[in-house]
Amino acid sequence: MAIESFEGRTAFVTGGASGIGYGIVHALAKRACFVVIADMRADHIAVALDKLKEAGLDNRVAAVELDVTDRDAYAQIAERMQAEHGGIDILVNNAGVGLEGPLTRSTFADWDFGMGVNLGGVINGILTFMPQMLAHGRGGHIVNTSSLAATTRMPGFLAIYAASKAAVLNISENLRADLGEHGIGVTALLPGWVKSNIHEAAKNRPAHLRENSGFAESEAKLGHRQVGEDWMEPEDVGELVANAILADELYVITHNVFREQMEEKCRVLLEAVPD
Repeated sequence: MAIESFEGRTAFVTGGASGIGYGIVHALAKRACFVVIADMRADHIAVALDKLKEAGLDNRVAAVELDVTDRDAYAQIAERMQAEHGGIDILVNNAGVGLEGPLTRSTFADWDFGMGVNLGGVINGILTFMPQMLAHGRGGHIVNTSSLAATTRMPGFLAIYAASKAAVLNISENLRADLGEHGIGVTALLPGWVKSNIHEAAKNRPAHLRENSGFAESEAKLGHRQVGEDWMEPEDVGELVANAILADELYVITHNVFREQMEEKCRVLLEAVPD
C-alpha cells in the first residue's frame, strides 16, 4: 500500500513551521494531503499558518506545538492523531538544529543537545508513530531529514551535527526493507544549502543544556549568518520530497556539490577492505 496519491492521507511534519519543513508542508497540502505541522516555535507556527492561508491551503493544515525530545508530549499527540485521523499515513522527521562549534571545546551539554534533537527526535518520531502506521494497515511513508554532511568527512566544528545526520541516514537505509514489507516506504532527505532557520540553534537550546556549553560563542556567530540568495527555496525541496514519496525513493539529494568528496570517501573505504 505505498503512497500513490496524497488525497485522503494525513501527514505529520516536525519542524514544519519554517524552512525545509514548511516547504514539505506546502508541497503536500497543495497535493490534497491533510498536514499537521509540529513545531516548538509558536512564532514560526503563526507565520506558517498565515502563509498557508494566503495560499488558500488553510483548510488542509493544522498545527501543534511539540518539542521532539519530549517523549510524553509526543505520545499524547500520537493519541490525538489516532482519535482525530485514524492515525497518520506520512511521518516527516524533519526537526533539527544546526549545531556548530570547536570539537575540542564540546561538552556533554553540546552533544546532548545536538544528538537529542537531530537523532533523538527522529527516533522518537519513529517509535511513537510506527506502531500506529503498522496497525492501521493503510501503508504509508516515513521521511527522515539527514544532510549532505552525512555523506563525507566534515570539518571538526561540524562533528556533532554530521554524526547525528549520519546516524539518521543509516537508520533510514536499514529501516527501509523491514517497513517495506508492510507497505511503508522510507526516504532519507539529504539537503545542502536551503533557506531555513536552522542556524537559530541557540534560540532553541533548552536552558539546562546552555550551562557548561562550549559552543556559546560559535552559536552566537551562527545566529547572525546570512542566508544566501542563491540557496535553494524550501518549496522546491518540498516538491522533491513529495515526488520521492510517490516514487518510493530512498534518497533525495538536493545538490551535487559534494560528489567528488563522496567518491573519494568511497574509494578510500573500499581500498581499506582486505582481500
